[in-house]
Amino acid sequence: MKTISFIFRVHQRFDLKRYFFFDIGNDHYYYDDYANESAMSYAGTNCYLEANRTLLQMIKNSNGRFKVAFSITGLMLEFFEQFAPEVIESFQELAKTGNVEFLATPYAHSLSALYDEDEFERQVKAQAEKIKQFFGHKPTVFANSALIYSDEIGEKIAQMGYKTIMIENAKHVLGWKSPHFVYNHAYLDKVKLLVRNNKLSDDINYRFSRWNWNEYPLTAEKFMGWVKNTAENEKVFNVFMGYEALGILNNKRSGIFDFFLALPYHAIENNINFALPSEVSEKFASVGKLSALYPMSWTDEEKDTSAWCGNELQKEALEKLYGLAERIYLINNASDKVKKEFKLDPFLQQDWNRLQDSAHFFFMNTKHYSDGMIYARQIPYESAYQAFMNYMNVLSDFISRVKAQFPSNVENEELNALLKTISNQEKNIAKLEKEVEKLKTKN
Repeated sequence: MKTISFIFRVHQRFDLKRYFFFDIGNDHYYYDDYANESAMSYAGTNCYLEANRTLLQMIKNSNGRFKVAFSITGLMLEFFEQFAPEVIESFQELAKTGNVEFLATPYAHSLSALYDEDEFERQVKAQAEKIKQFFGHKPTVFANSALIYSDEIGEKIAQMGYKTIMIENAKHVLGWKSPHFVYNHAYLDKVKLLVRNNKLSDDINYRFSRWNWNEYPLTAEKFMGWVKNTAENEKVFNVFMGYEALGILNNKRSGIFDFFLALPYHAIENNINFALPSEVSEKFASVGKLSALYPMSWTDEEKDTSAWCGNELQKEALEKLYGLAERIYLINNASDKVKKEFKLDPFLQQDWNRLQDSAHFFFMNTKHYSDGMIYARQIPYESAYQAFMNYMNVLSDFISRVKAQFPSNVENEELNALLKTISNQEKNIAKLEKEVEKLKTKN
């Protein structure tokens, strides 16, 4: 039986406000609250709440046959907490059906997999904990930011305990192979790879509302007919897209919600099944290995990472940002006593996460200002250089805050040793205090 797995990436960036050179050192708040709240209000009403109601109705109408998965970033959950807690409740209602799966992904929708393994691992762990906190679900399937993947990154993901990874259908990796099968890592046989069907995904995501598309209008009947008419041995169809496809890229008037509501009926009619990514991984055996020597992604024709780190502006910003990673880790892992004694900045971690969002670097790519691509939220800058300058002004202030936590002439190794010494002293003091209490009790 042919099986469709629907997966939605749920993420929304925190826009930076216009931050000027003279703000550095004087203003430590970086975000455009009006733009962010307005975007969340619009998306909450037109996308998240409406889409969640639609998917819940699909599960109920199909007597539980319809299933869906979400890759929700930690930053997105922060966004919901701050501006739209009712959206979290609607996701929780979906989770209660048992027909929903939540995937692991970097907390900040970051490029940490390319720049800092330790930070990558920290983010994945933090996002998984957030998912567990809100939905009582422990992720078992991994989807990196923009499906960035390589053999080396896959190995790191496997070391974190994930044995199923979502990847993009990149021609230079799959070659003649079909995305409608399950594959495995190049040299880790137990790690399975689920390939995104970029045609079916983009047909919904980008082409559904285009009246000049030769397949317009796309109906549920036509969509399921395409799946049914593939080769008999092709069984797996992973449809993975941004959640903004429902209600933003394709507004309600386009018929997108009616299209989804009709999918289960036509799936049953064509003997097509729905499954969660973890179920696909368990049910289908791998038909062979896939090797990606260099990082690939789901963006642009090249399917590489040049959208975020392809020019000198992007590289400089990323190098300066991730040059802070080790010190940020040491500061954030200091004991409560150290944080209080040194009066450490309580907002460093929040800003560190938000400044890693891949969108900041995406805006620095020159081709995005001329190629006419469609985005859920328009690029908030007039040029790549303006995006770079605004970000670097913010980053300069952030760097000064990080340096202010401890003397900047203290190297990271020295700082680590100092913090360990203080931590050990705290433990010894606590131990001695317990012994004193015991002696008092005896007397």
